[in-house]
Amino acid sequence: MTSPRLRVAAPLRRVPRSAASGNLCDAEPMRLLIVEDEKRLAGALAKGLAAEGFAVDMTHDGREGLHLATTQEYDLVILDIMLPGMSGYRVCAHLRAAGNTTPILMLTAKDGELDEAEGLDTGADDYLSKPFSYVVLLARIRAVLRRRNRDGSPVVRLGDLAVDPHTRRCFRGEREVTLTAKEFAVLEHLAARAGQVVSKSEIIEHVWDFAFDGDPNIVEVYISTLRRKIDAPFDRHSIATVRGAGYRLAADGG
Repeated sequence: MTSPRLRVAAPLRRVPRSAASGNLCDAEPMRLLIVEDEKRLAGALAKGLAAEGFAVDMTHDGREGLHLATTQEYDLVILDIMLPGMSGYRVCAHLRAAGNTTPILMLTAKDGELDEAEGLDTGADDYLSKPFSYVVLLARIRAVLRRRNRDGSPVVRLGDLAVDPHTRRCFRGEREVTLTAKEFAVLEHLAARAGQVVSKSEIIEHVWDFAFDGDPNIVEVYISTLRRKIDAPFDRHSIATVRGAGYRLAADGG
């Protein structure tokens, strides 16, 4: 029996960045898939990466990992080699044979050049031996994503408002606006749908979790904070409330 798919955080929308500066770029959800049979390790990685602003799904079985990577869209797969059901080597080989180009970072308790070579030869983008530092893992993830998206489109700008999800930075003109991780995630999702009405439930699903059971009015709190930070000091009115429907971030930045 395959292991259940576990959602740690719902997808965040990604804002493109300038290729000239080496920034990441894409308009799809920033989602990672962890396929790791060591449940404590997988849980710790998922928790840490979710705190960094990534959306994370995880499973502990190779076949289930292949199924998810095939049927869902991910920005990167963190793939252990020694897995029940199907090895990481085989998962990687199947994905590449099917034309799936999602970046893959392989993890293994093995060590040695032959193991690394085998992983890379099956199509992995990078390789990390256990035990490893979480800081190093995070750096490797960002490096792989930068290489993948090096030739993308310019930063999405809404008037003088700019959002950079990978450095978690927001700007009004030349002035940086400091946001918390959740504030940034809400703004990032609104920016990806600029000009469109985004419902409160959709914001909760994408920024918190599909299983969120807290007070949905938390969204109002974050919208209010965002207005105070990105609008009020600059005499802008970029986030509109559409009664009974949700919120809309002005395509021109307000």
